[in-house]
Amino acid sequence: MAERHLIMPATAPARRHGTLTRVADALAAGCDVLRGALARLDGVASLLLRLILAPVLIAAGWEKLTGENWFGGQLDAFPFPFNVLPAGLSWFLASWTEFLGGILLLLGLGTRIVAIPLSITMFVAAYAVHLDNGWSAIAPSNPPALCIPGTDAHVASNPFQRYVACHGVNERTVEASRRLARARAILKEHGNWSYLNGGGPLVKLNNGIEFAASYLAMLLALAVIGGGRYLSLDYYAGLCYRRLTAGSADDQPAARNSL
Repeated sequence: MAERHLIMPATAPARRHGTLTRVADALAAGCDVLRGALARLDGVASLLLRLILAPVLIAAGWEKLTGENWFGGQLDAFPFPFNVLPAGLSWFLASWTEFLGGILLLLGLGTRIVAIPLSITMFVAAYAVHLDNGWSAIAPSNPPALCIPGTDAHVASNPFQRYVACHGVNERTVEASRRLARARAILKEHGNWSYLNGGGPLVKLNNGIEFAASYLAMLLALAVIGGGRYLSLDYYAGLCYRRLTAGSADDQPAARNSL
């Protein structure tokens, strides 16, 4: 019995170590299987990004191609060097970059290359048109009282509470909420409110950088990951190129032997 007691403390840690090793090996094998499965689906993420971006860009480009140039009144807000380019040239470049770039993204052709000028165009739009309006594209309709400086709730709140509750709230959106409340009061008094507010509540556009920044992040992601496997023309163009270059490499030794 004494010998058994002496052996048990030595073998128990060994058993635990063996169990942990088997669990770790099983987890590693599972991760390898999952990684291999996801690797075959890497084109899905790129496709989703392209399907979101393409219609937005094509529509924006077409609107510019068929509309009037309003860049002349906005040039001073453009970052360098776009603020020194003629408004007509900037309009031409932005229009065709968005329109043709959107089509190429939809096809997944030249994805990485196309994403670069589109990212530049989106950055200029975010910087020149949307940045001064803050983050929110749509102004919060009913900002919490703690988000409004001077209120008792604002004084009693701490920075963390304001950070959580006041996302997207600034002076511009607070004023927008006041105007929206006034518009609602007028419509309730003089209009068919149930009809006017049906199908979704009335809101006020803030035109912040929310959408432009999100699109810019998507474009930068595409510049890194490309068109993706199976679901883009880039993938099949790459297959053709590799086959052609492989065939050329196989022909070179034969050519040297023939000499």
